[in-house]
Amino acid sequence: MPARPVRAALAAVAVALLSATAAACGDTGGLRGAGPTPTAASPARLWPDLRPASSPAYPYDVATREVVKGVTVPGDDLRRVDPVDVVEAELKAHPSDYGSKGAYHATVDRMRQCRPGGDRARCPLLKPYYRDLTGDGRADLTLGFRLYPTNQTAVRVYTVERHRLVQVLADNDAIVGVELAGRSLIERSPADISGYEYRTTWEWDPGQRAMVFSRDEYLHVGDGRTSRTPSPSASPAATSASPR
Repeated sequence: MPARPVRAALAAVAVALLSATAAACGDTGGLRGAGPTPTAASPARLWPDLRPASSPAYPYDVATREVVKGVTVPGDDLRRVDPVDVVEAELKAHPSDYGSKGAYHATVDRMRQCRPGGDRARCPLLKPYYRDLTGDGRADLTLGFRLYPTNQTAVRVYTVERHRLVQVLADNDAIVGVELAGRSLIERSPADISGYEYRTTWEWDPGQRAMVFSRDEYLHVGDGRTSRTPSPSASPAATSASPR
């Protein structure tokens, strides 16, 4: 049923009830004015003749998408994929970042500690999380690993398409926290002013088939200390950096 006739019927009932109440109780239950109402003001457009910018102020990768080579997904189940294999595939595919002259060259040596027999305290890989972020009904994989020798952390999201492992988000930043809210991923980073932090939200874009940058906030979090929020719960199968 269209909404407008329903609203009209409800309005008629409300008027009838008000009339009946007024007749029964006299003026004691009548409506009273609450005073003058402020005049609504439309937004004022400043500098209407300003020439539009022809290019963005700075480049920003709003979407990242890459097929991961050398890693299979048994039964299209990401919980059966070793996160160590996933990260090592990235190290191998991007020597300009992780090679001897790359900005994150020390990450390669640290990743060797993630294998059996290594020093787990030196392993840069963080706990993996599994949640459907793409809306296809299957759990996607969210990974994080430290980027040595810098203070940055890599945040990655992977999904499965046509039996292939596909990276659909890749972001590096100085991070104080990461949250999963519904199908959104939120990164929290320190700001350059005490008591504030940056929060960046990434969401799935069906058109680009990737997690895209959707919102950037600069928020006050208190007296110079970063806010603390609960971490997302891990899958029971993800109690260590590697499920094996």
